[in-house]
Amino acid sequence: MASRYPHLLSPFEIGLLRLPNRVAMAPMTRSRADADRAPTALTAEYYRQRATAGLIITEAASVSPQGVGYIGTPGIWNDAQQAAWKRVNDVVHAAGGRIFAQLWHVGRISHTSFQPDGAHPVSSSSIAAKGQTWTAEGRQPFSVPRALETFEIADVVKQYEEAARRAKAAGFDGIELHGANGYLIDQFLRDGVNHRTDAYGGSVGNRARFLLEVLAAVQGVWGPDRVAVRISPTGGFNDMSDSDPVGTFTHVVRELKGRRLAFLHVIEALGGPFHVAGDRITPRLREAFGGPLMLNGGYLAGTAEAALASGEGDLVSFGVPFLANPDLPERFRADAALNAADNATFYGGSEKGYTDYPVLAASF
Repeated sequence: MASRYPHLLSPFEIGLLRLPNRVAMAPMTRSRADADRAPTALTAEYYRQRATAGLIITEAASVSPQGVGYIGTPGIWNDAQQAAWKRVNDVVHAAGGRIFAQLWHVGRISHTSFQPDGAHPVSSSSIAAKGQTWTAEGRQPFSVPRALETFEIADVVKQYEEAARRAKAAGFDGIELHGANGYLIDQFLRDGVNHRTDAYGGSVGNRARFLLEVLAAVQGVWGPDRVAVRISPTGGFNDMSDSDPVGTFTHVVRELKGRRLAFLHVIEALGGPFHVAGDRITPRLREAFGGPLMLNGGYLAGTAEAALASGEGDLVSFGVPFLANPDLPERFRADAALNAADNATFYGGSEKGYTDYPVLAASF
């Protein structure tokens, strides 16, 4: 019997990496790292269970202690973290999976209690984000960040480069730069936050400079076709805005064209609380980029199949559906019902809501 989702369940190639389907697992913060910010054996089991994804993109891993902004999130800046990620990768590969690490620096989305020596978080500009974060003392407003000095930016680029080296040594198949959702790279890209007057501010060409320098550094480690970039051109999460998102991100994507990305990962919600009214930007970015494009933003099997069939993208990443359905591609293939997600266990905790969701064969 033919599948209802022939595009979604068809193979795709990223350079020399062959994906058995176009169902990617989106990066999702789960806040279950150990006290040293290393993934645990439970983390390895969580990703192993989802190895039938065309591609797993891990929860974001901080590139340095300065890049931390949340309780329980993992890092990839020291030997213990690297070794723990290797154990994750070993079990995923043994199960036949493919896995990219998402590299992260939260920038201003932090609090002094997370920072080395209680320092201020850093950002493109000294503008605090509206909102609060969970700290060891409960919810606290985001701290006012310190604008990075021009000479300091090269050191932050090196943080990404070193994290990329560790990700490669840990056995990942590639990496994704988190340039979305109001974190540090996004804080340079968008003029709602970036008020700099040096070579990293003002024009969109200047605002894109930090991303392009980070990309060049990590591609120097990985080579072509194994580095992806994630962006959220219209997203307002973490108090983000831009005066001209079409102009900004069309320029950014044109700069990325020809740099042989594994894929460009675009978040643009189809509906729900993160949906932005007006014409979708993704089709313009598709045309400007010309390379492999991964879609994200509330897709289900039917809408994902339609988007791929129309040529809007090449892959689709799924967040909550993959969280609650370890065997999501098999469920799509069988046109089976999906497990409901337990929102109360999204962040923190142990097995419940993490590794105890039933697979299809066990759900009848």
